Parts: sequence; C-alpha cells; structure tokens
Amino acid sequence: GVTPQLDDFVGANPEYNEEEEEQKYFRRKRLGVVKNVVASSLAVTFIYGVCLGLLEMQLILHYDETYREVKYSTLQLGDIDHKVLLGIILTPTTALLYAPLLIRFFGTKWALFLSVGIHALFVSSNYWERYYTLVPSAVALGVATVPLWAAVGNYITRMAQKYHEYLHYQEEERRGPPGGPECPPLVLSPQLSFACAQMPLFFFLNNYLYHLNHTLHGVKHCGEHTGEPYFVFVKCLHQRVPEGQKASAVGSWGGMEQVLVFCGSAYSPTEELDLRSWGWGTIFQMPFKHLRDFRLRLLLPLCSYTGLEGLFVCTAFTLNYGVCALGLEKLGYLLLAYGLSASACSCLALSTLRFQREVPVLAGAALHAALLLTLFFWAPQPRDLLQAPLLYSIATLWGAGSALNRTSISS
Repeated sequence: GVTPQLDDFVGANPEYNEEEEEQKYFRRKRLGVVKNVVASSLAVTFIYGVCLGLLEMQLILHYDETYREVKYSTLQLGDIDHKVLLGIILTPTTALLYAPLLIRFFGTKWALFLSVGIHALFVSSNYWERYYTLVPSAVALGVATVPLWAAVGNYITRMAQKYHEYLHYQEEERRGPPGGPECPPLVLSPQLSFACAQMPLFFFLNNYLYHLNHTLHGVKHCGEHTGEPYFVFVKCLHQRVPEGQKASAVGSWGGMEQVLVFCGSAYSPTEELDLRSWGWGTIFQMPFKHLRDFRLRLLLPLCSYTGLEGLFVCTAFTLNYGVCALGLEKLGYLLLAYGLSASACSCLALSTLRFQREVPVLAGAALHAALLLTLFFWAPQPRDLLQAPLLYSIATLWGAGSALNRTSISS
C-alpha cells in the first residue's frame, strides 16, 4: 500500500495541463508589464505635473509687483524667477553628454527613480525659499529633466519588447516589436502633466485674483496688435497676499515610492551584466552614432519645433490671446483644454500608424499652420468673454496638432 501512495504523491498529476499553465504564466507576465507601464507613466505624469504647476503658480504670483515686493524684498530675490528659469532651461542642453552614462551606471529603473527624486527635491525646496535652495534645486531640475524622459522612454520601450515576447512566446523566431507600441505612454505623460499642473490654480490661486476688469485695466489690444511680446498687467493682481503657495511635497515624494514599489526592473540580471560590459566610450558615443541615420538628422528640426510650439501655446497664446480676452482666472482652463485634447488625440493618433509615417507629420504641420495664420490675422478684443468658445477651440485644435507631431516623432 505504501508504493501506490508514493507514486500518487510524486507522480505526474493527471489533471495538470501544461499548455494551460503556460498560458496562465505568460498572462501573468503580460499583466506585470502593463502594471509597470501604468505605474511609471502615472508617477512621471504626477511628478512632472506638480513641478509645472509650481512653476506656473510662481510666475503668476511674480507678475504681481506688490506680492513680489512683500514676499521677496527682505530676501533680495526680486529676480528669482528669471534665475530659476535660466537654470532649468540651460542645463538640459548638455544632457547628451551625461544621460546615457547615468542610465548605464544606475540602470533604467534606478535612473528613473533618481530623476523623479530630484524633481521631488525641487518641489520640497520651495518650503524654504532662499537663494541657496531655489537656484541650485532649479539647476538640478534642469539636469534631471532629460534623464527622466530618456529613462522612462527606455523603460517603456523595453516593456513593449517584453510584452511582445510574452504575447508571441510560442513562436520559435519571434518578430521584432511592431513600430510605435511605446508611443501612447510617452506622449500621454507630458500632455497629461499640463492638466495636472492646473490643479493649484483651480483650488488655490484663483481665490486670490482680482476680476479681469481690474487685472486687464488699461489693456487696449490683444494678439499680434499688442506691439509687445506680452501685454502688461496692472501692478496688483491679487486681492490679498496668499498665505502660502506650496505644492504637495508629500505627494511628489510619493512618486518616488510608486517607481520603487510598483515598477519592476527593465532588464534581467544577466542582461544588466551584458549592458554593463559596454565601455564608457561606446555609451558616450551612442547618441552621436544614431545620428548617422539621415532620417534622424532630418527629424532634428521637428524635435526643436515641438518644444517651441509647446512654449508658444503656454506663453504667447495663453497670455496674448486667452488671458487678454478672458482674464487671468481662465489661464488654467485654457491649458487644461490643450492638455486634455493632446492626451486624447495621442491615443486617436495611433490609428494613423497604419499609414506611412509622413502622414501624421504633415497632418500636424498643416493643422498648426492653419492655426498660426488664424492667430496672425485675427486678434480678440480685451475683456470680452463672448470669445471664449473660439479660444478654447483653438487651444483644443493646437493640442491635436501637438499630439500628431509627438506621436509621429515617437513612431
């Protein structure tokens, strides 16, 4: 009686289905990949949105000369916003020199973790507003911006490759991942950040602003007819000095915890060893070796344009057109319309991947060209709320063009 019992215990289970168990295993692997993509995308979206919202709120507060005098006169930080922006803008220009080295040294996940942490550090530095805290943290933010997007791009691209491998695990010769599977998170993250960045304006700053008849008093022209890069507000924009304008540092540090806990490693230990076997010189030369492809060199002007058009819609359009006509209290709603439109159209733009890659590029360029011509020949009237539907429509269409441009670059 002992031998049959032992055979039943160590023998093959007659109810075991190898093919079914294999399917369950790779299904769990695919769900893990989806979890990694969602966690990394949400963490980057939230932390970048907090930083953008903080910068946006600071710049709006600094338009008020009374607030600037009360807040910063004793600290000798009257021009702190210019110094902070200078630190953020100039440092990413050297990113090609250190971003690949940073990712190679720390690994993809830990480079992403470090970049998110530096963004959280910038948010936290605003709890102690001093020259030696704000300016160095702004420089660090500029240094970490490019590694953040390079790391999350590398991470999501690797997750797309893993998902493709787990989906086609039965194929002996696996095909390469189809073009463009990593586009949606890469495009959605920065665009959704614009939507997240407007929350401080809605729930905090708008309660302190004067009405548009006061803030836009004396403004006679909008759009291209202002004769200035931006029109001039009145000296006092706020009914009273805000008691505090701090972003949620606890939430920003929560982005680090999300990357640490919910994001799995991008590469296996053996793959990490293979990557670390590459020499420092090879890693350093890699971005420049990619430029040997003439198609990437031709994309450089388009990459520059995507950055400039985002800057245009967030500054020149929203101030000279939207704020000039609707008031400063509507700034957040205009940027929210742009961000949500770009996010939604990023998903819809994936349907254009069945066409040739030139189609979304030309479609986005044509849409932006039509909008630029409209803005050049038309200018809204100051303090006229009846023009709100047209201005929101322009912001929405501009977001659609941005989504087409960024999706085409990623693909």
